[in-house]
Amino acid sequence: MTDLVFKEESLSDRLMSKVPLVTMAFWFIKIMATTVGETGADLLATRLGLGLTITSWIMTAVFVVFLILQLRAKAYVPSLYWITVVLISVVGTLISDNLVDGFGISLKTTTVVFSVILAAVFAAWYRSEKTLSIHSIVTRRRELFYWATILFTFALGTSAGDLVAEGFNLGYLNAAFLFGGMIGLTTLAYTLFKQNAVVCFWIAYILTRPFGASIGDFFAKPHIAGGLGLGTVTTSIIFLTLIAGLVVYLTATKADSEVVSTNV
Repeated sequence: MTDLVFKEESLSDRLMSKVPLVTMAFWFIKIMATTVGETGADLLATRLGLGLTITSWIMTAVFVVFLILQLRAKAYVPSLYWITVVLISVVGTLISDNLVDGFGISLKTTTVVFSVILAAVFAAWYRSEKTLSIHSIVTRRRELFYWATILFTFALGTSAGDLVAEGFNLGYLNAAFLFGGMIGLTTLAYTLFKQNAVVCFWIAYILTRPFGASIGDFFAKPHIAGGLGLGTVTTSIIFLTLIAGLVVYLTATKADSEVVSTNV
């Protein structure tokens, strides 16, 4: 099916894969990027006093610049790709926070709304391309679908994570255990029961957002709020340093680079 879709596109529209291989490093960086998305948004909006509106405009502008650079790139560049992911994590968080804190929309409502939007993006992607595999992202159109999907997974994950941890009073650590357990079950469904790889990937991808956000909140929030009290600055620095170290490693080793044939 995928090959048939490829044949409908001109060779000039084909791209080298700009998405990394799904390795353990991929998941580690993804989870830490979601953590930085949560703590980074709080740091800029609250700790630095910029407020949600100014922070949203600034971070959206920076994200758009790096997204354009990512789209213009000819191949997968670890540093560029993961900077874009970190920035889209912050922007996705801010979208949810603006709706909840700025407009007073409930977390239940935003969780439902983002779920519907994400489902619509998946449906449009599949209807257009007949595949949702990240290993098939070798055209500009598929790349745009990919980043739109990621944006709304972050927005949904922020609302869902806050709903479980705060709205349902489960607490940040318990929320992290809950979402971590769901990720574990998804992994078992794929490895042991051979469930669809693409479906399992996207379920795990969506769940890592509230999982990472809950971890970030647990590290950053004060003791009285159920956290470790490290603060947003320290927490952001810790995880950004870990991300940078892994990205340097991947750049040097090319351990997550994927070469896609352009033969029609």
